[in-house]
Amino acid sequence: MPVKDPNAYFEKHLQWQTQLKKLHDLILETGLQPTIKWGAPVYTLEGKNVIGLGAFKNHYAIWFFNGVFLKHSTDLLVNAQENKTKALRQIRFEKNDEWKKEEILPYLKEAIVNQKAGKEMKPVQKKKLIIPLELKKAFKDDEELKASFDTLTPGKQREYADHVSSAKQEKTKYKRIEKITPMIKNGVDLYDRYKNC
Repeated sequence: MPVKDPNAYFEKHLQWQTQLKKLHDLILETGLQPTIKWGAPVYTLEGKNVIGLGAFKNHYAIWFFNGVFLKHSTDLLVNAQENKTKALRQIRFEKNDEWKKEEILPYLKEAIVNQKAGKEMKPVQKKKLIIPLELKKAFKDDEELKASFDTLTPGKQREYADHVSSAKQEKTKYKRIEKITPMIKNGVDLYDRYKNC
């Protein structure tokens, strides 16, 4: 069931609920607007993503959408996926990690200043979308599937196409198409199920 607001997200992650709520309250002090994107809390300034919160099995984190520009003591900042993530940075917290408002607030403030200054890393144009033959055949057999696929963002389209293409055997490709068909029709991100873990 999709999460509708930050509190619903916190309730889904009981292990980190208290810590996430505390971070949420701190972020709200900055004047950023809370919303839900990709199934998790995101805090925006004039519609632009600035900060996000995430809960995972072994840690919870604050995401800085343009964290690459943060100059404040970067000891705590990490790149979640080295050589893959360009702009995003995060501060991770594990069980028993303690943090203080005065330690985190400067990062939040600097992220807001950077956003107001227009510091933003633009996404690099990705490779051309190549639809595998098996998916093209599925589109011919199911017009609703094709219409739903066409409404997805280019990034989501590429994720689905790559997911099917990466299967080595033809039968695996068709199994993947069978599994993703309802997801495409519902406009769901291929990796939503992992983002809520």
